[in-house]
Amino acid sequence: MLLLVGLGNPGAGHARNRHNFGYMVIDEIAKRHGFGSWRRRFQGHTCEGQLTGRRTIALKPSTYMNLSGQSVGSAMRYYRLEPESVIVLHDEIDLAPGRVRTKLGGGSAGHNGLRSLDDHIESNYRRVRLGVGHPGDPDAVADYVLRDFAKADAVWVDAVIDAVAEEIGTLAAGDAAGFMNKVSLAIAPLRPGPPDDQP
Repeated sequence: MLLLVGLGNPGAGHARNRHNFGYMVIDEIAKRHGFGSWRRRFQGHTCEGQLTGRRTIALKPSTYMNLSGQSVGSAMRYYRLEPESVIVLHDEIDLAPGRVRTKLGGGSAGHNGLRSLDDHIESNYRRVRLGVGHPGDPDAVADYVLRDFAKADAVWVDAVIDAVAEEIGTLAAGDAAGFMNKVSLAIAPLRPGPPDDQP
């Protein structure tokens, strides 16, 4: 079994925030792969489906970002899962807009959602890091991630959502390198940056 977690903050006012990139992607994954209806469980919302024949629970914690670990920990205990069976999708300010990277384990790099997960489930889970860029000023980060994507970002944001949702089965099957290659190729023509910006 796989637990697929999208990080974000609940409520319509946060729906298009940069900090809700994980929510946005997991919604599309559930829709595209025919998961069941969302329902309230584990201090969040879950739905169930399959990715490459593997039973998969999608989870959106509704505890607000800095308490996400409570929801994820509750689901893991119920299903008796280890961190290695968890994939977390989250916004990443240390990646340029439109970049996507995967990582197994590591630190939180100041991300409140990841810090909460590390506190509750340890750190040896797979992360899908969804680049949103950095505002340039460390003091501006909190406001930056809690603001909506700009209208001009829609093309690359939608491309990231589409590519990750389309290729998530490759990652679920354990092929992180294959997932990264396919996603990078799909996003490259639409990602912001100079023409020679290659994956």
